[in-house]
This record gives sequence, C-alpha cells and structure tokens, in this order.
Amino acid sequence: MYLPQQHKIWLATAEQPVYLEPAMANRHGLIAGATGTGKAVTLKVLAEAFSEMGIPVFLADIKGDLTGMGLQGEETKHIRRSIDNMHIDDFTYAAYPARFFDVYGKLGHPVRTTISEMGPNLLSRLLELNDTQSGILNIVFRIADEKGLLLLDLKDLRSMVQYVGDNAKEYKLTYGNISSQSVGAIQRALLKLEDEGGNIFFGEPALDLSDWFDWDETGRGVLNILECQELFQHPLLYATFLLWLLSTLYEILPEAGDLDKPKIAFFFDEAHLLFADAPKSLLDKVEQVVRLIRSKGVSVWFISQQPSDLPDSVLSQIGNRIQHALRAYTPKDQKNLRAAAQSFRENPAFETVEVLQTLGVGEALISVLDANGVPTMVQKASIMPPRSSMKAAPPEAVQAAIQNSPLQPKYGRMIDRQSAYEMLEDLRQAQEADARQQALEKEQAARQNAQRQNAAKHTTGRSQQTTLEKSIQKSINTAANTVGREIGKQIVRGLLGTFKR
Repeated sequence: MYLPQQHKIWLATAEQPVYLEPAMANRHGLIAGATGTGKAVTLKVLAEAFSEMGIPVFLADIKGDLTGMGLQGEETKHIRRSIDNMHIDDFTYAAYPARFFDVYGKLGHPVRTTISEMGPNLLSRLLELNDTQSGILNIVFRIADEKGLLLLDLKDLRSMVQYVGDNAKEYKLTYGNISSQSVGAIQRALLKLEDEGGNIFFGEPALDLSDWFDWDETGRGVLNILECQELFQHPLLYATFLLWLLSTLYEILPEAGDLDKPKIAFFFDEAHLLFADAPKSLLDKVEQVVRLIRSKGVSVWFISQQPSDLPDSVLSQIGNRIQHALRAYTPKDQKNLRAAAQSFRENPAFETVEVLQTLGVGEALISVLDANGVPTMVQKASIMPPRSSMKAAPPEAVQAAIQNSPLQPKYGRMIDRQSAYEMLEDLRQAQEADARQQALEKEQAARQNAQRQNAAKHTTGRSQQTTLEKSIQKSINTAANTVGREIGKQIVRGLLGTFKR
C-alpha cells in the first residue's frame, strides 16, 4: 500500500510497519520462498503500490492468477484477520488498470518484434553462435541493408542467409570467406528457434515499449500482464523475449540518475525456470543489463523458490530481499537455507536460519535499503493484504478487456508486408523463368540447326543420286552399243531388269 503523505510503500508489519523507500526500488528486488508460502501476495502488494504511485508495471504471469488484479478484491476471513492485526484503518478493495499481452496472441495483445530490431549481435548471443558464425550473421545483415531488403520475420532471415550462402563467391572479395558449414550451422540454429515459436514472436506490428508507459484517468500506472503459461514451456523463446525486452529498454530510456521513484517496474515470476536453461551468453547479458538499467529508472524484481536459483552475478545486483519460508528436507536444502540466511544483515533478536523454517503463510524475513542505500536489519514481518482480487479473472473478462483496450486496433492484426523473403522469392522465380527461357531458346536453336542439317543431307543425297543415275545411263548406253558382247547383255539385265533377251 502506498502512503502518499510519507512517500513510502507500506510493505509489511513487524512490531512496527516495514516500509520500502521508492527511491531505492530501482536497486531491484528478490521475492523468494517455497511453494504456497505467499510469494504471489507479496508480488501483488508491491505491484499495486507501484501502480498507486503512478509507476507502470510489467508482470510475467506464470500461473494465470495475476489477471485478477484488474478486478476488485473481496473480503475473506484471512484478509480481515490481516487488516485487524495490522491495525489498517483505511483499507479499501480496488481494481487496477490492467492490459493483457501474450506472445502467442491467444490471451492478450500479441507481443512481437522484428529481426532488424533484435539485431545480429543479440541474435548471435541467443543462438550461441561462435565468432565465425556471428561474423557471417553480421555480413548477412550488412548485405540486406545494402540491397534494401527488410528483415522482419524468421523467414526473411532464413532466406537471406540462404541467399548469401548461395552467392558466397560473389561476396568473398568484399567480406571474406563465407563457408557453407557456418551457413548451415546458422540455419539449424534458426530452425530450432522457429520450432520454439520464433516465427510467432518475430513479425509486425512490433511492440512499442512506450505503450507500456501509460496511466489511467486517476494517474495510476497501468499493469501490463504477460500471459506466460504457454511461453514458459519454450525456454529459448522466453529467453529471446527477456533479452529483447531488457536490451530495448536500456537503449530507449535516457540516463536518469537517482530518482525519487522508478519510471517502470518489472516482475519476473518463477525466475528459476528462466535461468535454469538459459545460455551463458544470455546470463551475461542479463547481468549487464540488470547492473546498468537501474540508472535508467527501471526496477526489476525476480520471484523464485530459492535465492540460489539466480546466478550470483544477478543476486549481487539486488538490494531489496523478501524471503518467505524455506523447507530443508535434504542436505542440499539445508545448504540453500544457510545461504539464504547469510544473505541478510543479522538481527541479534533471533536466529535467521531457525526463523526461516518456521515462518507461516504470509510471513517473511525482510531486508530493504534505507534512504541512504544501506540494507536494513532483517525483520520478521507479516505482508500487507492485496486490494485486488486473489482469483484469476474469468476468460470472458480478459477477452473483454483486450477488445476494449486502446491498443487493440494497433496490435490486433498481424502484418506481413513485402520484405526480404518475398523479394528474394521474386528474384528466384525471375531467375528460374529466365533460365527456362534460355533453355527454350537453346532448344529451339538446336531444333532449327538439326532441321538445317537434315535439309543439307537431303540435298546432298539428291545430288549424289543424280550423279549415279547419269553414270548408270552412260553405262547402259555403252552396253547397248556393244550388242555383240555377252558382258553387255548381262549388265543390261542386271541393271534395268527389263531386258529379257
């Protein structure tokens, strides 16, 4: 809950209220804990408070239950108990401005970007290309730019890679060797990305992230909720989305320095699913962006079961920690438990390791940064209740919100305009037609030549026949003049067959 008079977020209550300083929210945060310990409630309370402060929010919805934030909450005995125990006098239920997005376009506005916007460097990281393959991918983009060929979707890029490979000799002197092995490796990597759903993610209209910076008529920040139940089954595609999202934000936002509150807040639920199978190149990029993006006024929150689910390089960038209960049934669990306890600034009033195992639902150990940026002593506290609905919104309510959204005309229909694939396909068909025409002309020329040769042979044959006839006639005449000689008679019979004497 945001307290405007104090310019603080009332996050939880211990013996005294526990506040989060908005100016420290862009030092990022972690919400961790075992399944069913209350992480989703903590996420909602923070997101609601950011919205109330006029901060737009992005939420990755893994379970599908965050859609209820667009609906007003309802009284339950658990929420009433929390309200009474925390002595909250002015608690009211509320619905928050929510917009829904979905990479697959089923349960929200489609989320797309173009190949050109992703660029060769990010794609090379994502596809885990080696230096040689990355160099060739850069050449592909360069040639596409020089020829005015737009790279919008995966079929554009695959066609362009094939074109460069087929014409490698032509470009060798300008760009160096383009081996067929490297071209094949890039094509296989692109095919893998396509199988993950990249053909859906890459295309137009591309998402304009400035559309996420929006507010309702009362000034509350819009909650941009991304449906991730299907997306998380395709880790490479989710990694693609995250890499593009953070990198694009970093590029488009100006340096802001120390602000009194973030410009936008991001919540990535079930972060362990993200980092478990992510390429190392992606982890390096996420670490870099997380480290630098806070100077752009962006607050990033990771939600996971164990702090160890996140790489140390990312954990080191997190200043605000909310740790719900952990269970230690195995030696590995016990090791993770001790590591989680050691990440807090110690409180002499209790043993952190022991308290972590006895926290109830909705309770957490909390350490946030104070106004000077110093981690506060860890406290055991109860998280504030959310004001929006704890239930998922009915499908018809989500669809109605999508259809009534001002973004629907912009993103509701996919565009497939003339780009590299179509232009190269036209070129290929023209070349095939030209080859067919040349083959036809060659065939016609060959036929005409054969006809001329046959005519020449016929003329030669007639000439030879006339000469033979003349020779025969001469022989006949000679034989007839030599009647007395028997040999002449034989020649006459033998040659003409009419003389029967």
